[in-house]
Amino acid sequence: MRFARLAVLAMFSLTFVTAPMGVDSQPMPKAPRIGYLCAITCGGVRSRVIGAEPLPIELFTQALETLGYTDGRNIKIEYLPTEQGGPEEVGRLARELIRRQVDLIFVSGETATALAARNATSSIPIVIAVSGDPVALGLVKSLARPGGNVTGVTYLRDQLTTKGLELLKETAPKVSHVGVLIDAAEAGYTGTLEELKARASSLGVVLRPIETRAPTDFQDAFSAMAKDHVSGLIVLAGSNHLFHRSRIAYLALTNRLAAISSFRQFADVGGLLTYGPNAREILTRAAGYVDRILKGAKPADLPIEQPTKFELMVNLKTAKTLGLTIPPSVLARADEVIQ
Repeated sequence: MRFARLAVLAMFSLTFVTAPMGVDSQPMPKAPRIGYLCAITCGGVRSRVIGAEPLPIELFTQALETLGYTDGRNIKIEYLPTEQGGPEEVGRLARELIRRQVDLIFVSGETATALAARNATSSIPIVIAVSGDPVALGLVKSLARPGGNVTGVTYLRDQLTTKGLELLKETAPKVSHVGVLIDAAEAGYTGTLEELKARASSLGVVLRPIETRAPTDFQDAFSAMAKDHVSGLIVLAGSNHLFHRSRIAYLALTNRLAAISSFRQFADVGGLLTYGPNAREILTRAAGYVDRILKGAKPADLPIEQPTKFELMVNLKTAKTLGLTIPPSVLARADEVIQ
């Protein structure tokens, strides 16, 4: 009888100790998975892609950390960079992220990458940090009310490129024929060219647009521009142009072309001028969209923003090689001058 009472007490004690653990212990919430989709504009070896500057993936994760998100702790970033950047490869990476069941896709770089993500899914939220007009490309219904699964930050290439032409003409007043190097893999350049032509006409400049599809096209493109007496060059934003910026800058210099681009890394490798948005600002704003969506906001209701900070870089060494004297008005506005 005594042993029976002890057995009952032991069972009661065990139940008393273990029952609360069974009630209170809940499975840890699953960390949201963020798919980071980009072409060659955000990955690869630092020295080959953007010099000594932080990579976009680093700026993005830093921005998320300030909002309380740490990769591997309360979020998981699925990062799939590519060094090719072609539409087929970017599309494959978008589908791979969906296969990995990501909760959100973040797109950094150019419009072709954003299109690849949107073509891969119409349900998973997509946050963009890209160039180009998302309305003209059909990514969203409007900047104020995107209306679908895409939102984020974009800078309108048309306005930026027109400003670049003005800076180029101010820096090199004798330039009368300007080449426009287009990355054929990118989308939405029709509007950009129309805006450029209108501004070029008022500046007394003749444009020579030329497309390239691969690095092997660069030499022929510059030879064609030489035949047309081109003395200035606008390098439109594009994954291939960024990745092969050193080659483009070299060809521009050897052909004695005053060249400008919207990505600041172009000046680092010998381009004369760059004028474009501040990458840290864009990625910080984009991280804010990720935060709001993870907390329940819908992309359709989040207006697309545009950057407010733009940077001008001047390469004085290149200017000297070209025999140009940078006007004081341009130097005074420069955010950075490369000696």
